[in-house]
Amino acid sequence: MSESEGVRRTPLNRERVLAAAVAFADREAGGTDALSMRKLAQELGVVPMALYKHVASKEELLAGMVDTVVGGIDPPAAGADWKGAVRERILSARRVLRRHPWAPRVIESLPAPTPAVLGHLDAVIGLFRAGGLSADLAHHAMHALGGRLLGFTQELFDASPEAAPDPRAAAQLAARYPHIAEVAATAAHAEEGGTAVGGGCDDQFEFEFALDVLLDGIERLHLADWTSTGARRAVR
Repeated sequence: MSESEGVRRTPLNRERVLAAAVAFADREAGGTDALSMRKLAQELGVVPMALYKHVASKEELLAGMVDTVVGGIDPPAAGADWKGAVRERILSARRVLRRHPWAPRVIESLPAPTPAVLGHLDAVIGLFRAGGLSADLAHHAMHALGGRLLGFTQELFDASPEAAPDPRAAAQLAARYPHIAEVAATAAHAEEGGTAVGGGCDDQFEFEFALDVLLDGIERLHLADWTSTGARRAVR
């Protein structure tokens, strides 16, 4: 029996289809752009129509792939304080999504959050509420954290090597925008094996820095019994 015949005889189910799709997107340079039902069927050794018994469309396939990935986020350790627990869960989300570079864009492109994404967000809110934060503050905390809840952010500047100007252009930019040049010169660089983007800023450090600033601020508001109603009154 050939290897392909062995693959064909393995029962096909939704979990196997989604796992193969995730593996394909991870492996191919084009990620999910390179993925099609035809290519996935070839990967699994079946005819394309066999896939539609388990995923009705490409959009449903992508949503299922997201749920497969997000389902790998670890729960925080038992007994952690709310701030440590939220931090741990968000950093777990970051580790998981960094293993699947295509996932953030797919999450943002889907028309609605998938069940696993909703479950993750619900779990984070639950950690806030278990820590004594009001539903009001938890609501605004979720807005403040935004995409960081799933471990990714939209960078302000493109730090890829292709985006770097030539030395002459860089000098002209520095003369025109001296404060940006000053800040750029202080950028921390990840050591070999680190997580610097394009040899520039250490994106893991920057992510954790912003996360800690946000969580510290949320904690301060919690301890001050902050409410959005009171804050709105104060600015009138």
